[in-house]
Amino acid sequence: MNRFFLLIVLSIFSRCALANITTQAQLAEFTQNTALWFSTTNNLLATPATFTGAIELENHSRLPLAAGNTQWVIYFHLIRKIHDSESQGLKIEHVQGDLHRITPTNNFAGLASGKKLTVPFESAPWMISYSDFMPRAFMVIDGLAPEIFANTDTEDWQQFVRPLVTRQQQLRHIDQGDLIPTVTNAARYERHQREPKPATNNAAFMSEQSVATRIIPKVQQLVQHDGITQLDSSWRIIALAALHNEAFYLQRQLQQLGLPQLELTNVPAQKTIGLTIDKALQHAERYQLTITPEAINIVGYDAAAVFYGIQSLLALMPVTEPNASAKATMQLPNVSIDDVPRYSWRGMHYDMARNFHGVEVTKRLIAHMGRYKLNKLHLHLTEDEGWRLEIPGLPELTEIGAIRCFDLTEQQCLLTQLGSGPHPSASGNGYFRRADFIELLKYAREHHIQVIPEVDLPSHARAAIKAMEVRYQRLLAAGKPEDALRYRLTEDNDLSRYLTVQNYNDNAVNVCLDSTYRFVDKVIAEIQLMYQEAGVTLEIFHMGGDEVGKGAWEKAPSCQQLIANHPKVNSVADFKPYFINKVAELTNQRGLGMAAWEDGLMADPHTPFPRSQFNNEQVIVNAWDNIWEWGYGDRAYVFANQGYHVVQSPGTHLYFDHPQEAHPEERGFYWATRYNDTERVFFYRPDHLYHNAEFKRDGTPITDLAALVGRPLPALEKPENMLGIQGQVWSETIRTPAQLEQMIYPRLLALAERAWHKAPWEPEKTNALAKADWQSFSARLSAVELVRLQHSGSLHYLPPPGALLQQTKWHANVAWPHLHIEFSLDQGQHWQHYQQPLASQDKPILLRSRLGKLTSRTLVLEPVTLH
Repeated sequence: MNRFFLLIVLSIFSRCALANITTQAQLAEFTQNTALWFSTTNNLLATPATFTGAIELENHSRLPLAAGNTQWVIYFHLIRKIHDSESQGLKIEHVQGDLHRITPTNNFAGLASGKKLTVPFESAPWMISYSDFMPRAFMVIDGLAPEIFANTDTEDWQQFVRPLVTRQQQLRHIDQGDLIPTVTNAARYERHQREPKPATNNAAFMSEQSVATRIIPKVQQLVQHDGITQLDSSWRIIALAALHNEAFYLQRQLQQLGLPQLELTNVPAQKTIGLTIDKALQHAERYQLTITPEAINIVGYDAAAVFYGIQSLLALMPVTEPNASAKATMQLPNVSIDDVPRYSWRGMHYDMARNFHGVEVTKRLIAHMGRYKLNKLHLHLTEDEGWRLEIPGLPELTEIGAIRCFDLTEQQCLLTQLGSGPHPSASGNGYFRRADFIELLKYAREHHIQVIPEVDLPSHARAAIKAMEVRYQRLLAAGKPEDALRYRLTEDNDLSRYLTVQNYNDNAVNVCLDSTYRFVDKVIAEIQLMYQEAGVTLEIFHMGGDEVGKGAWEKAPSCQQLIANHPKVNSVADFKPYFINKVAELTNQRGLGMAAWEDGLMADPHTPFPRSQFNNEQVIVNAWDNIWEWGYGDRAYVFANQGYHVVQSPGTHLYFDHPQEAHPEERGFYWATRYNDTERVFFYRPDHLYHNAEFKRDGTPITDLAALVGRPLPALEKPENMLGIQGQVWSETIRTPAQLEQMIYPRLLALAERAWHKAPWEPEKTNALAKADWQSFSARLSAVELVRLQHSGSLHYLPPPGALLQQTKWHANVAWPHLHIEFSLDQGQHWQHYQQPLASQDKPILLRSRLGKLTSRTLVLEPVTLH
């Protein structure tokens, strides 16, 4: 009997001892059937701006994890840097950027099949949105290929993030307390009800005629005349030779709207659409459009102006299905328009460096920018997480720098970041081939859009640094040390220690090496050649310049040598202006202006470097860091007054990577403002900067901005230096083209409205004129422009409906007219059109907004028990 019992014990012990995962099949089986979950536990700790969370493992596989240090590692992505810690024999460590790992120690008790464990962690400042958690956690065992935990290999947060439902999970411990509550269905309903428009669906509150002529962006002057014009195949397009691009564009657009192809001619005829240039209009981009039954004339100061006149003509045409069969006629209202832009710089910044989304979505962005009269596309081509443009002669930049995968040596790819996971085929990887970029430049030229390339330096340069290290090692091994050093961006024995906002400690190029400037010049030269081949002149090079980690270069041998030998470099504080001026000189020698983010040009938090310090005729500043309570909100004026050219790019109003509502299910970071919806963008007042200071980040109303920052605020003394405004989309949480477009549109249209048109109600946004303007904008947006976006193949955001239980019935409404509401009583299998209040059910009711083929996120109306 004792012998039999001993055999059983030995058998069990033997099975446990052999429980280590040793084969690829076992690793795959374990990760396919073990769920890894993230959760926020509490954001409202006693210590402000700290929080606790947890990672859970639920082992539904047949394989246990053996006790002790068995050499497996779990890697996961998290935007907050977790403090190194150990719990239940599992150690959490930060690797780089958002990458962390969990490793077992000798104290690990194992994880049996059918069991789960929870690993708590602490970090800062808070995590209140599902998009704060990144997908594609994976497990690594030496000698085996990494395997992703299947439940995290998705863009559906609900599959790997525990619900964020309590106030401790949804609110921030910020300042005196978070005054911006999570939006409830009832609060949304009440907000919609306060808007002076229909409360339910597509009932018109503006006349059809008013919507038809309410062009976005709003024109300066429009006079409507009696009657209509019938446009048919008998019409001709007549244009000067200098306007052939615009004439061909108009011809194609009319065809896409369903008209037969109109003949292009330079011979006068009856019923013509005439395109001409007239310098007597005296203002760049000014145009005049007249529509009569006999002729349509577009007269512009320049070709761009004629192009914008074409956009207004197209905007007056009825909405048609894409690729519809040719129509015999199309009706147009008889109007006279005289229009001119508010600003010369009407820009959109697009970060495809952190996550690459491809050529087609970029072309759609260009097309929409042209349609809404935006003219500057700021392409953020390089970042810590990726280099996205092929540079001849430096293949490693894209062979290594454009791909993230699991390679700790970074000889085959960059470290995985931002939810890419271990495989090079993941979303977010890729780059523009040289031919792709030239094609984009040509396409932008056709739409009168200037492309401003950004190569972010000296920080945010990790992809370039790691790629050039691979090049260095390759050439060094080939016995070519001089070639190896030619473009190297770092050096041996640099013991400098720093950590950036994005949690990197190795992302700053060495500003003291001559090879750094050879690299910069090489990249600029190759980009300039691409522009030349596209038939476009490169005018501005954006050098980034932002968010350099404190401590960078302090202990670099070359920098110590520079301090010793250079008469104008006396300390670490001189390195940044030294670098900026070197790049300013390089760009100046190539006939280029230079642009940078504001903090790259600050000598201290309140004082820019003297404009005269930089040897370039044009230095453009993107003023972005306008958190009012931090005291930086006046920098746009400060820079302009000191002679810099300024593009307002405020995080509080024009960052389209922020959530569109204060709700955990809305994608985006929220460092500048808790949310930033289309209406907020619409009401940005660029000519009255301080009027935009309405709330602190915690939601506290701002009643005296000067008192808040503790000093007088400068007025704008040199308005001629204020070039315009620009929207920004950063892509840390945006991994797919669909996600990108849902973040950009329709906020881009509100941006275009403010960039082109100065409203008569500015700066007071609460008066009746302002409210009526927003109502007309939102009506046109939902009746016409969103439909056109869909017809073009683009996605866009739709705000969810509001819902309020009154007695026993659910009442619902929408944010914008022309949206519909749908409901489902069977968990989304079938949807019905909402027409009247719904009786409360004993099961959940699903609710969503719809316009055309797109729907909003779905709300769940839980059963209510009535007593």
